[in-house]
Amino acid sequence: MNEDELIGYDDAASVAFIRNYIPQELKELLSDDDIVYFVDLIYDYYESRGYLGDDVIDEEEAIEIDEEELLNYVVRNAQKDGVGKFEPDQIRFIVQGELEYCESINLFD
Repeated sequence: MNEDELIGYDDAASVAFIRNYIPQELKELLSDDDIVYFVDLIYDYYESRGYLGDDVIDEEEAIEIDEEELLNYVVRNAQKDGVGKFEPDQIRFIVQGELEYCESINLFD
């Protein structure tokens, strides 16, 4: 999938979807900018694995995302960047919310 195929993707809708998905206590801790930051890390992960860009080998093949590997990538990079004091389980909700949003718009189908 190349980045032009992300046309159906809407950043504001993604943030709203994730806000609706995560638990109330996490909603109070996260700003929209925090959510956008974590979503950006998710897409950095996708790019690092070749899921995005012109070099995707087989666009007909379903993309299998290792959720644990993705979560570890996001947690590691957030800690490295010093963004918030979020626990991995809190970040997991954001990752799952973004994956659910992508599924709801059939992004990787």
